[in-house]
Amino acid sequence: MRTQRLWRAAGAIAAVGGLATAAGCTSGGPASSPAAGHSTGQPSSGTPSTSAGPGASGSSAPSPEASAAASAQAVQGPAAVPTAAQLAALRAQAGEIARLSPEQLAGQRVIYSYNGLTPPAGLLKLIRAGDVGGVIFFSFNIASQAQLQSVVSQLVAANAASSNPARQYPLLLMTDQEGGEVRRLPWAGPSESEAQIGAAGNPAAAAATAGAQAAAGLRSVGINVNLAPVLDVYRAAGDFDDQFQRSYSMNPSVVGAAGAAFVGAQQAGNVASTVKHFPGLGAATATQNTDNVPVTINLPLSTLRAVDESPYAAAFQAGAKLAMVSWAQYPALAPGLPAALSPAIVQGELEGRLGFSGVTITDALGAGALASYGSLENKTMLAGRAGMDALLCTATKPLPGLKCVDGLENGYLDGALPQTAFQAQLAQLLQLRASLPT
Repeated sequence: MRTQRLWRAAGAIAAVGGLATAAGCTSGGPASSPAAGHSTGQPSSGTPSTSAGPGASGSSAPSPEASAAASAQAVQGPAAVPTAAQLAALRAQAGEIARLSPEQLAGQRVIYSYNGLTPPAGLLKLIRAGDVGGVIFFSFNIASQAQLQSVVSQLVAANAASSNPARQYPLLLMTDQEGGEVRRLPWAGPSESEAQIGAAGNPAAAAATAGAQAAAGLRSVGINVNLAPVLDVYRAAGDFDDQFQRSYSMNPSVVGAAGAAFVGAQQAGNVASTVKHFPGLGAATATQNTDNVPVTINLPLSTLRAVDESPYAAAFQAGAKLAMVSWAQYPALAPGLPAALSPAIVQGELEGRLGFSGVTITDALGAGALASYGSLENKTMLAGRAGMDALLCTATKPLPGLKCVDGLENGYLDGALPQTAFQAQLAQLLQLRASLPT
């Protein structure tokens, strides 16, 4: 281990000052309004005592592993357990998993970000060493089609190095190519926004065209994952999603049909689709931005399930390979925790009630909504423990991916992250990567 994770009592303020709009996850538009509407839910306070208590004189203190697991459980409750799909993947990938060190097991789940138009030498070295699962591209990484093709070629070559024990698995190379204003590849489609697609005479047909356009543009430069489509069901003109035309409709049936069509067409073009932001940010106001501050979506359970979660069923039936989970809090589902830190939402609602069997991915781990959950290492560990498979290590600017790796590695070794679940999550992620083009 390169670092020792510092356990902070939940509620401590992390040093993540200066966060504004993350460059392309929950708020993909060109500008951000001042944030408002802080969440009222707070994580559990304090770290459980490790003393034996009255009547237990002579008993030994708990092991570090038991203490780490207890500390995590005090914040989140029981950890997510492996799903049937993950256990099946683990059985199939057992030989590959056994060849990876704890650091590599962790690194293969982390999505890195970087500054500038050229991948740093340090990032290429980490890829060659098997410490990287993927890379996300933002506007500041992209100058032209030829430049991006060159960058992707460098990353692919590094991943193929003989020193990388996971070289048979393509990197997850991703960006946000939603359409309209939110296009990291400005020369590529879809030119129409989700709002324009939803207003078309046949939204599903228009969305299928958009999905095919997105896939063609992304594959032309070697990208294999799109963080789209957005399945939020917006509520009012100019709200969080609608201000940048990022929602298909106020009607969940239209959103579901369009989203499913986009997913199907995009994946037919060999680009994996990521539906977002589960269980939905459609009710967020223009200033409720989880990139900046904690956000609470105070909707009844019946509304969340009938409206906000409804489009996901159609997208999952269409075969969506990834789902991004929101950093907002949803008291009706799991009070006191952001969705992607809540095993009850990730495993109970998304994978359990809705039956999603694909790969889960976080939004930006540097988001302001997570300011009270300690260090970047701690946030990453908690997200992994909640059942998030791929960890997106970025914020308004790139974050040090090694810290996210440390959070997972330390949790794996100190008992905070159950090892079978950890390996099963990675195994399913590796199966996804094996299905993608390089």
